[in-house]
Amino acid sequence: MPRPVEPADPGVPFDAPPFDDAPPFDDVPPDEWAPPEDDGWMPPPEPYGGSGAPPAAAPPGPGAPPVRDFTGTAPADVLREVYGYDAFRGDQAAIIDQVTGGGDAVVLMPTGGGKSVCYQVPALVRPGTGLVVSPLIALMHDQVDALVANGVRAAYLNSTQDAAERRRVEQAYVSGGLDLLYVAPERLNTDSARRLLGQGRLSVIAIDEAHCVSQWGHDFRPDYLGLGDLAERFPDVPRIALTATATPATHREISERLQLPTARHFVSSFDRPNIQYRIEAKSDPRRQLTAFIRSQPEGAAGIVYALSRKSVEQTAEYLSAQGIDALPYHAGLPAETRAANQSRFLREDGVVMVATIAFGMGIDKPDVRFVAHIDLPKSVEGYYQETGRAGRDGQPAVAWMAYGLGDVVQQRRMIDQSPGDRTYKMRLGQHLDAMLALCETVGCRRQNLLGYFGEASTPCGNCDTCIEAPDTWDGLVPAQKLLSTIVRLQRERNQAFGAGHLIDILRGASTDRIRQQGHDALSTYGLGADLSDQDWRSVIRQLLARGILVARGEYGTLALGESATGVLRGETPVPLRRDTIGRTSAPRVRRAAAPDGVAAGDVPLFEALRAWRAGVARELGVPAYIVFGDATLRALAQRRPSSLADLDGVPGIGAKKREAYGDAVLEVVAEQAA
Repeated sequence: MPRPVEPADPGVPFDAPPFDDAPPFDDVPPDEWAPPEDDGWMPPPEPYGGSGAPPAAAPPGPGAPPVRDFTGTAPADVLREVYGYDAFRGDQAAIIDQVTGGGDAVVLMPTGGGKSVCYQVPALVRPGTGLVVSPLIALMHDQVDALVANGVRAAYLNSTQDAAERRRVEQAYVSGGLDLLYVAPERLNTDSARRLLGQGRLSVIAIDEAHCVSQWGHDFRPDYLGLGDLAERFPDVPRIALTATATPATHREISERLQLPTARHFVSSFDRPNIQYRIEAKSDPRRQLTAFIRSQPEGAAGIVYALSRKSVEQTAEYLSAQGIDALPYHAGLPAETRAANQSRFLREDGVVMVATIAFGMGIDKPDVRFVAHIDLPKSVEGYYQETGRAGRDGQPAVAWMAYGLGDVVQQRRMIDQSPGDRTYKMRLGQHLDAMLALCETVGCRRQNLLGYFGEASTPCGNCDTCIEAPDTWDGLVPAQKLLSTIVRLQRERNQAFGAGHLIDILRGASTDRIRQQGHDALSTYGLGADLSDQDWRSVIRQLLARGILVARGEYGTLALGESATGVLRGETPVPLRRDTIGRTSAPRVRRAAAPDGVAAGDVPLFEALRAWRAGVARELGVPAYIVFGDATLRALAQRRPSSLADLDGVPGIGAKKREAYGDAVLEVVAEQAA
């Protein structure tokens, strides 16, 4: 397998500035989006010690095998020879035909649906170099590494490279030595980058993560707005915009802002049926998280998301103390620590990464078995994107979240204190309201999630509310007691308090604060003693989610919302869901993972192939899935090939990988048969 040269510094974070941008990139700003302060991200440690300019991009030396030119080759033949698959999935064939024929396309396809094939195959089939606009170095590295492993001449230009390395990639592009070139939108929007592109020939322009162009979306990147004029600069080059996260409004915005008026639109289902969605009431989140992780198969890799650096570190430390192999990841950690932790997560089984929300963007680790949130995501789009990092291999996965009253108060306060005008804050509030509706629904969570993206569906049978329907109860009287307490404190004493003190009043607690304030004299004092503290927190959380209550100010004091009047008058019903704390079963020992989809008689060979793959991955310094995915190992264990010819048609084994690994695979199979 070709080995790219060593980068200048494989531990550079993705938002670092260029080291030494030499002509023609002498006016390039830092070319990756810098996420919020707590959401640090950096590229994976370089596979093969690589840097983005694989030797395949350079002219072959004496004795080197000829580089395969796929120009004019049938897409199905490219799929078979490069990727090792016999048939396209879903809309892939139609999308590829559209772009290969010179037409534009807008593609909405869920994570794991095979979006990259939709632009990589046309780039190989059409003459020239395919330009891929990607917002993250991690995504560039991951896709280039996988393409090089498949024998494709792919490279990237970004700020992790020194001037000499970038110059090498530029020369390869100009000379026609690249099949695909990955560039960030910040770099692409410079005059020098446009001049470079004009010196070569483009086959396709692919704009990945196209939802970043939406100014009202959850992931807006200003530099995406400049990509619309690519239509004018390269009128004869077909363009394809792709995303896995778009509401109907964002979909329209993609078409308008990227100037794709005649594009054909391909909208796949947003459903990820292999992911089971679970949301439970938060009581002791770290204990609940530990129980959830222990309920997962032993050796399962997972990601735990938290909002703050402090929470990340404390949670990772807590899990480690419970015997779980957990590592922290956030922007405040030293670069070498982030690189080492990320390397372990990518290369080893059973590692749980506790991280801020940017972690996982652009990483195509297919076997993440669970994604957990111990803090409430800010939007449904963000939740969908983050949970979508689980189960990319199509095998069963779980999206779990603990959600509580404090999350609602905190998010409302963050919106109130955020910069921006009233319209901006209103948009943030709408995002939060949709997220709260997902958390509080008594119906199918998947129906709610897909409905947010404009997709109708029926109950899924694979979420917590479908598996165990939640109990509901009439919360009108408790809601009236709470609202009356708030009204009396405001009208009679000009006072406002947070949830904790209001609950103490209603439950008749005898605290110093209540006695000092004289709140034991209120007519509502003790009227709510029939509910526990946890029950009252559930009531307040649900009333906040519905806007019957609102949280105000730095301390989250509670006030009446617009719909409170109808509740006080008894005109508005208040059905509430009855929380069941800790639904997750918690065996004391994590059970061994049985390989999904592997017959009992094939398990020894499957495990032997996994062990062989792990050794090859360690030797090359790459994640195991770059060598072969689990689906390929399952097929090998079932088919038990005895010759190189038998490897033809095995999913995931193209010509390049058959040549690189075929003999070794046959040796493992033969040893197990002996």
